[in-house]
Amino acid sequence: MNEVPATGDAAVVAAISSGQVRAAAKLISRIESGDADAISVVQTLYRLGGHTPIIGITGPPGAGKSTLVDQLIAHYRARQQCVAVLAVDPSSPFTGGAILGDRVRMGRHNTDAGVFIRSMSARGRLGGLARATGDTLIVLDAMRWDLIIVETVGVGQSEIDILRHAHSVVILQTPGAGDVVQAVKAGLLEVGDVFAVNKAELDGADRTVAGLREAIEFRHGMRGAGHWQPPVLKTQASSGDGIADLVAAIDAHLAHLAAHPEQRQLRLREQARIRLLELVTETLRLRYAEALAHDAGLSALLDDLIARRQDPHGAAAGLLAALAKP
Repeated sequence: MNEVPATGDAAVVAAISSGQVRAAAKLISRIESGDADAISVVQTLYRLGGHTPIIGITGPPGAGKSTLVDQLIAHYRARQQCVAVLAVDPSSPFTGGAILGDRVRMGRHNTDAGVFIRSMSARGRLGGLARATGDTLIVLDAMRWDLIIVETVGVGQSEIDILRHAHSVVILQTPGAGDVVQAVKAGLLEVGDVFAVNKAELDGADRTVAGLREAIEFRHGMRGAGHWQPPVLKTQASSGDGIADLVAAIDAHLAHLAAHPEQRQLRLREQARIRLLELVTETLRLRYAEALAHDAGLSALLDDLIARRQDPHGAAAGLLAALAKP
């Protein structure tokens, strides 16, 4: 596709909705930098989206997520599907930028026009996803890729953050004592749609699979007929073993959601609720962070807190009440 420079909101929207990668990459950079003028473009793109399945890949550090995503890309490309990947990396403590660079590990796809890979810094945020993830996914969705894959940074018990974005969540675990217990403690059994025990060549893989299946059957058996029960698979991302079965399981889950629109609607509604709350919370946080640093009245409120003339709960309630006044 011949790409042309896009200037002005309408031109940027037209370029992105026609699949122009350069325009999308520039807008994503603006989103990451906090450019407020990018929001109007994202708002328009949101109304053009809602068509692309989003697959979340999450799990603890060292589980082999990036290698597995690389194999998934190759599998989907063999099916002639175009894939976008958003890889959320840890942040550099000096620049705030991504330091792992998943694109290096997926380098064999760099020259493939049917693949777009973007690394994004988590910027210290817990939950494995960057603040700009939601808006970036809106951009990618509007481009009409066949599939979007989101790989999280891998931060243990906060990985459930992926639920707010993905239609299907793949949880990676590795063989070893305590994996099932940790998954239960982290709440991963609640959000996972497909479980993969990666590095299945290691000792203990079968025990981990059996333990996960038992825990999932107990948890999901209470839901009754008609609900999806997550499968547990074994994969070796380094060799590609088990990838075809993993793709088939993801396909099956997406088909299940299509066959049960009420379940899909509940998921989308919860994601919309969480996203709206996230944006409202972030907007208030930024507004008051600035005000507390420069507003004389709010500075006096801090003095009252220090002197114990006011308490934090009362002060916060007063600020919110002031917002509600016409």
